[in-house]
Amino acid sequence: MTFIDGTVVNVALPALQADLHATITDVQWVVEAYALFLGALILVGGAMGDQLGRKRVFLFGVLSFTAASVFCGLATSPRVLIIARALQGIGAAFLVPGSLAIISATFSDAERGRAIGTWSGFSAITTAIGPVIGGWLIEHVSWRAAFFINAPLAVIVVVLSLRFMEESRDPARTTTIDWTGALLGVLGLGGIVFGLLEWPPMGPTHPLVIGSLVLGAVCLVLLVIVERRARNPMMPLDLFHSRTFSLANVLTLLLYGALGVVLFLLPLYLIQVQHYSATAAGAALAPFAIIMFTLSRWAGGLVARTGPRLPLTVGPAIAAFGVALFARGGISDSYWSTVFPAVCLLGFGMTITVAPLTTTVMGAVETHRAGVASGINNTVSRVAGLLAIAVFGVLLAQKFDAEVRPRLDRLVLSTPARTEIEKQLPKMAGAELKNVELEPPQRAAVLLSIDEAFVSGFRLVAIGSALLALAAGAFGAAIRNPSRPSTRSTA
Repeated sequence: MTFIDGTVVNVALPALQADLHATITDVQWVVEAYALFLGALILVGGAMGDQLGRKRVFLFGVLSFTAASVFCGLATSPRVLIIARALQGIGAAFLVPGSLAIISATFSDAERGRAIGTWSGFSAITTAIGPVIGGWLIEHVSWRAAFFINAPLAVIVVVLSLRFMEESRDPARTTTIDWTGALLGVLGLGGIVFGLLEWPPMGPTHPLVIGSLVLGAVCLVLLVIVERRARNPMMPLDLFHSRTFSLANVLTLLLYGALGVVLFLLPLYLIQVQHYSATAAGAALAPFAIIMFTLSRWAGGLVARTGPRLPLTVGPAIAAFGVALFARGGISDSYWSTVFPAVCLLGFGMTITVAPLTTTVMGAVETHRAGVASGINNTVSRVAGLLAIAVFGVLLAQKFDAEVRPRLDRLVLSTPARTEIEKQLPKMAGAELKNVELEPPQRAAVLLSIDEAFVSGFRLVAIGSALLALAAGAFGAAIRNPSRPSTRSTA
């Protein structure tokens, strides 16, 4: 459900932007509101699963996630949709960490790597099918169908869970949930993200932007202090005493940050600049998921055969090369010569990395702490995209403005037309010129200027994201292989 939602929503962004007349900042908030609450509360979800029962909390997450998905599908304005996405993120925070924690509690050390590889494979199936089916629904029904699709999936998940899933919990967890840490996490990440997203429209010196960034930074510092002193912290800092656990999470932060930015911008580029249909844009990403599905079980056993260092070095490096290839994209380039090789390399690099990375993280802690370890790693992966989209969004906006205005200045435009065009620029490549009085050649020239400016920003962001992925490989190279063959290392 969550993998489908992540990919389908990205494909739906151009359609909902046009239907709700949303700016690029609104579109970013549609993604970020979900990621914010998921990233900030996923540790609480993992802790509640360990304490109250992973199956129980997992099913609660499924039901609340589904209810919020229906709310998203009924939204009539960007603000309502953003609120609904925030509620969806809260539901996902109880759903996501349970899956890996349940696997870790069910399978032995020797079987866990392949079990996680199988989990990755089924995730890849839904990632592949989701954008294609979702794109078809967006194109022939509505973008709202991308959210309603979660309702029938929820019925299947609940029935299978009640029938086959055993309850498990951590008997050591008997104290209260760390709600103070959760609140500081929401305020800290929320302040940073709000300040970065509102930076382009308000300006870096606006009091609200500065205040939000300062509040976020202070809350994150307080979060570390509180977690050090809490009796039952949602993020036990002693887990980071393990060199393997720490390096693997830094790798996760960098690599998933790069991936999150690409998956956010690529559908906008394909649909708004290349004029793909929603179905075609969804299908364009299919090779990524097909590669992950085909090779995920093989990748799940890599750690046992080679140790973690090799796959966690080579995988991110290949992914970085794939991300860098997106910078070759232009206005009317062929899919097969630009997007396809980039998607394939990115998919292959992520395949080599994901299952070994997850196995390495889960194997770095004791089995009874699987829930919180899964929560921390999931938090890092979600926060990575959350922060990367916000940071690179500023870079994209500045590059777009720097490119588009000189191009428009070179065109002979009337003052009323230029004024109306300026109002549309916050939508970037989604700008609508239907109500702007322009001659056909002028309209084409303006649209070309906007598209070229967006592509320039997209290329710059792709290069920056590739550098993030390359840095992730450097941290993977720093992870030590076990001194002797072992299926598990401990903190």
